[in-house]
Amino acid sequence: MAYQQGLSQQQKQVQKLAMTQQLQQSIQILQYNADGLQQFLQQKSLENPLLAVRHTTQGQANLSGSQRRVDNFMNAIPDTTQSLFDYLLEQVHLTMRDTPLRDLVLFLLEYVDLNGYLRITNEEISTKTGADAVQILDAITLLQQLDPPGVGARNLQESLLLQTESDNSAPNLAYIVLEEDFTDFVERKWNVIAAKYRVDIAEIQHIFDYVQTSTPRPGAAFSQTQNNFVRPELVVHVQGDELQLNLTNESQPQLVFQQHYFDRMLKTNDREVTEYMKEKKQEFEWLRKSVGQRGNTILRVGQEIIQRQHEFFFNVKRPLKPLLLRDVATKLGVHESTVSRTVNGKYLQTDFGIFELKHFFTNAVGNQQADSAASVKQQLQDLIAAEDKHKPLSDQHLVALLGKAGVTISRRTVAKYRESLGIAASSKRKRFD
Repeated sequence: MAYQQGLSQQQKQVQKLAMTQQLQQSIQILQYNADGLQQFLQQKSLENPLLAVRHTTQGQANLSGSQRRVDNFMNAIPDTTQSLFDYLLEQVHLTMRDTPLRDLVLFLLEYVDLNGYLRITNEEISTKTGADAVQILDAITLLQQLDPPGVGARNLQESLLLQTESDNSAPNLAYIVLEEDFTDFVERKWNVIAAKYRVDIAEIQHIFDYVQTSTPRPGAAFSQTQNNFVRPELVVHVQGDELQLNLTNESQPQLVFQQHYFDRMLKTNDREVTEYMKEKKQEFEWLRKSVGQRGNTILRVGQEIIQRQHEFFFNVKRPLKPLLLRDVATKLGVHESTVSRTVNGKYLQTDFGIFELKHFFTNAVGNQQADSAASVKQQLQDLIAAEDKHKPLSDQHLVALLGKAGVTISRRTVAKYRESLGIAASSKRKRFD
C-alpha cells in the first residue's frame, strides 16, 4: 500500500458507510446480554433527564402461567466466563468448513496469547506444520479476520492496522500513516508527516485522537472475571407439534420519555437549555429504536434456530443438526458478525432447561457430515460413563473408540470436548476403592 508523493490533490466522490458513534453504540447494544443492556440503559438514564427505564421482575410478565411456574433459581445460573481461546475456537468452528486451512488456523490459536497477539514466526509455523508460505499467509489472514478486531497481530503496529482496517469510520489517512510512518507518528513528528501528505497538522492530530480509541491489547477483556447471571431473553413453548417463540421482558425494557419535564424545560426560553433538551430527546428516540432493533434481531435469529433445530425440542435425546453462523446469516440477509453478537451471551428458556443460543450452532465433525459436535460430545459422555473406573479411558483411547464408531477427531478435540463437559482427565477419574 505504497504512497505516491507525485499524485496531486483531487476530489473524489465515493460511497462509504459512516460508522458514527450512534451506529457503533447500536452494534454494542446488540452485543450486550440482558444484564449488560440493563447496566447500559441505567447509565444512560443518569446522563439523560428525559429517559426513564422500567424493568419487569425476572422478565416473566409476558409469559403464560405455565411458563411463570419455572422456578426462580433457573434465572440464577452463573454465566460462565469465556476465555479468548474458547471465543476464537467457537468462531473458527462456526464459520469455517472442515479443511486443511481451518486445521492450520486451529494450530495458530494455540499461539495466541492472552492479549490477542500471535507469538510464533512463519518459519516456526512451517517447521511445525509443513505448511508453505501461501498457506501460512492465508491462515494468518483468516485468524486476523476474527473478532475482536486486532487479534492475531504480531506487534502493536499490526494490531492497530487491523483495528483501523475493520473500522469504516477511521480517518482517511489513518491506515497509511500507521503503515508507512508509524515511528514518526508515535514519536510525534507530526510536522514531517503532515508535510509528506500535504495536509494540515490538525488532521494528524485527528488520526492520533482516533488511534487513542483503539486498544493495544485486543484480547485482554476476556481475562476479566465476570459475575453475571443468566437472564433468558427468549422463551420457547411446545404447543402440540408447533413451537411458540417469544421475547421475554429482559429483551424489551420499557424506555419512558419524561414528557412533562421536557415541556417544562422548553418554557424557560433559554436557548442553551432548549438545544440541550432537543439533543436529549433525539438520544432517547435513538435508544428506543436501537433497543427495539436488538429485540427484533434476537427474535429473528431465535426463530431461525428453532426452525433448523426443530427435533431438539421434541426428542428427549436433544439431537442437534450441524448449523453454522453463516447459514443463519445468509437466510436472514445479515453479516455473520451480527449473528455472532446476537447469540453470544443470550439465552433461550425451554420447559426442560435454559440454553445459550450459541449452543444450537454445531459444526459437522470428522468424515460424517451428519455428526455434529453435540452428538460427538454425547458419544464421548456415554463412553466415559461406561468405562472401568479403575482403568479410565485416556483421551487417545477415546479417539480410537470414536474412530471405530466412524467419527475421526483429534486427541486435542477430545480433550476440549471433555473439558467443556466438566469431565476430568483419566488420571483424576481413576478410583482405588
